[in-house]
Amino acid sequence: MARDPLYLTTAVEAVVRAGDLQMDFFGRDVRVDKKGTIDLVTEADIAVERMFRKMIAERFPAHHVLAEELGDDAAADRAADVPCWVFDPIDGTTNFAHGLPIFCASLALEIDGLAEVAAVYDPNRRELFTAERGGGAFLNGEPLKISSAAELVDSLLVTGFPYDVHQRVEEIIGLFGAFVAQARAVRRLGSAAIDLCYVAAGRIDGFWESDLKAWDMAGGALIVAEAGGSVTNMSGGPFRSRGGDVLATNGRIHDAMLGTIKPFLSRARQRTK
Repeated sequence: MARDPLYLTTAVEAVVRAGDLQMDFFGRDVRVDKKGTIDLVTEADIAVERMFRKMIAERFPAHHVLAEELGDDAAADRAADVPCWVFDPIDGTTNFAHGLPIFCASLALEIDGLAEVAAVYDPNRRELFTAERGGGAFLNGEPLKISSAAELVDSLLVTGFPYDVHQRVEEIIGLFGAFVAQARAVRRLGSAAIDLCYVAAGRIDGFWESDLKAWDMAGGALIVAEAGGSVTNMSGGPFRSRGGDVLATNGRIHDAMLGTIKPFLSRARQRTK
């Protein structure tokens, strides 16, 4: 079945409109609430998601929306046979709330459980990352290509920390330190979607993170794959947007990163038994 061209058009329009809304709020004294000890939501997140849900309801009323802030999305998470728009209104909310200009809107359309279309927009750099399954990945219309680094010592890596990091400092920082000891450098930017897009663009060689939601990584994972990179879970198994973790690389350092990650995963599982 041919893919509806309106899907990508809608995805692009949605994230660009989201970025415009984000910038309308950015730098202002916005309301910030807590969903957890360090998990934030702002009035901008809510405004962007409301805009998006209205757009999809008007254009594709039979489709589901799985998004971060509003509504009960249990039905969208269960019904793999119904097209599902997986949306993060602001990926990098903590950065946004602190006035740090590293955030984006991230979107993927999943059909039969697989992302078919993706769009991520960084309004600060005016960078629009897009992909269609089997059609390649692009930055502002130009093809994306992963990096050529073949060794960890020549690689720039990036990761993120889960919201329960205060209870898992030894585990999280231990793995971070293991990569610091092997890589050229390790960064922590605060937006998983941007991290993934930077892997696709060849700016970052590898990205790992656990305890993520589908909206954090569904769009970016497709963009990496379509740019020629490798995307799995942190155990090396098939990537699933609902799987909770991701390892995305240029492919050349994937096995080396898995070799570093696996002992930490093993110890973490033993502690939870």
